[in-house]
Amino acid sequence: MRQSADHTPNLRFVAYVAGVLCLIATGVTLAKDFVKPAAQPAKTYALHDQHNDEGVGAAVDPYDSAEKTQIFNVKWNEEGFLPIFLVVTNDGDQPISLGRMQAQLITAHREKLSAASNDELYRRLSHISAGGPKYPIPFPRTKVKGAVKQKALDEMDAAQFSAKAVEPHSTQSGFVFFDVSGIPSPLDGGRFYLTGLRDAKGNELLYFEIPFQK
Repeated sequence: MRQSADHTPNLRFVAYVAGVLCLIATGVTLAKDFVKPAAQPAKTYALHDQHNDEGVGAAVDPYDSAEKTQIFNVKWNEEGFLPIFLVVTNDGDQPISLGRMQAQLITAHREKLSAASNDELYRRLSHISAGGPKYPIPFPRTKVKGAVKQKALDEMDAAQFSAKAVEPHSTQSGFVFFDVSGIPSPLDGGRFYLTGLRDAKGNELLYFEIPFQK
């Protein structure tokens, strides 16, 4: 009597392929979502400027190392951007307006860099030149040529410093991004400036100046 063929090797191969496909599918499904770091009071950060007379403090935490940038899905450093975590704490009894706030990085070589706008971030991620097609705000969420993936758009929205005010005895935080492409060691000898904060009466607060340690 002829014995039935041994299909064990084939079954093992099928099981192996199925396992690989399962792992790939799981990896796609479980791709991490961006989670903004929890902010502490500004004065607890190594790089901060505290205005005790105004009851307001500002702090920065540069995300300039491979370990720290792992929280992002977008490879901001490869796109030429330096993410800096900005924290503003209001220890006073009146709200502080951030509607006209401006963040600026001045390098040791006197290069003045303003925080990138949504439009600048979008264009860089979509690799569209400044002379390319103009997209309206908000940016198109459909799959057009050069469009940024939804996950990157969601990360942009979640990461950026977007607060318009800091309520009494509270802290606001988020990332500001600086285009440092072509600038070696932009933080060495550089300084961070924060201007445009206003008190409840509309008076502008003294600017915040935070030098970066070499």
